[in-house]
Amino acid sequence: MGTQLSAGRRRSGGSPPRRAPSRSAPDGGSWRTPLEERLRATESQLSDKRRRLLQNILSNAEDTCFLTSRKLAERFGVDAATIVRTIQALGYKRYSDFASDLRSHFILNVTPYAVMRAAAREQRPVATHVEHSLEMDRRNLEVLCASLDTKAVVALARRVERARRILVIGVDLAATLAYLLAYLLVTLGYDAEAPVGSTGNVQQKINLLGPEDLVVAISFGRCLRETVNAVLRARERGVPTFGLTDSDRTPIARFCDAFWIAPITNPTFNGSYVAPVAAINALAVACAHIRPQRTLALLKQKQDELETGTRWFPLDGQLEGHHSSGG
Repeated sequence: MGTQLSAGRRRSGGSPPRRAPSRSAPDGGSWRTPLEERLRATESQLSDKRRRLLQNILSNAEDTCFLTSRKLAERFGVDAATIVRTIQALGYKRYSDFASDLRSHFILNVTPYAVMRAAAREQRPVATHVEHSLEMDRRNLEVLCASLDTKAVVALARRVERARRILVIGVDLAATLAYLLAYLLVTLGYDAEAPVGSTGNVQQKINLLGPEDLVVAISFGRCLRETVNAVLRARERGVPTFGLTDSDRTPIARFCDAFWIAPITNPTFNGSYVAPVAAINALAVACAHIRPQRTLALLKQKQDELETGTRWFPLDGQLEGHHSSGG
């Protein structure tokens, strides 16, 4: 793939990308956050007391990820020096580095239940929760606008233009985003598809792809196994991969050739797709203007078909045989 495709990691074109180390590969059944990796690597060297302390910190990341070292020590009834020595045993030189990984661990492991429980504890009026949700949507969009380079959008659009086929993978709620992107690309004349059905169906679709195609994977947080496994299978076949995710530490970011970050932070139980939809719209706009004459021809054809068809509900004065029944 070409360079400058993402606001995150990039890989230059040339030979097919190598598979990432298997120690965290989801097909091995054990994706771990950077903090979990450090704990696993040093676990045999830790005393029982330090191991229990770290496990408690990770298990309560919802409450501990924004605490200072002193407050963290108070939370678990130890002195600050114990906290410092414990994180040094993991290989951290500074508490701020540990705190950053702890926050990432929390974000990557947060569940809808945990988010809703934290929001319910505040006992605020319902209207206040609605206002907070809208504010978070606005912030997510601002983060996307500040981090996504328009040159990266154009570069990805040109990669889409070169692709023979584009397979967009999204599972569960992210399937709505995959469908949206595939629909927009088909409208613009690209051979794009968002496969649905079983894992086997997705894998068989990927088996038909090669280096001249493109796989776009959409997943967030710890990422769904089916989506990440699709990326790994595509990479094994030399198929270029691109990811849309919410952190540079997710499995999608780690295993895709390139990726964009679109935050989905929301104060209640569901992720917010405002930023991912904006990112998809930006890509669609770039794809439309890569070859504007083709886009105009396709849209004109679609317009003619719509004007002569029966897709739209009749306007006032065009109702023939339509009678209101009050329902």
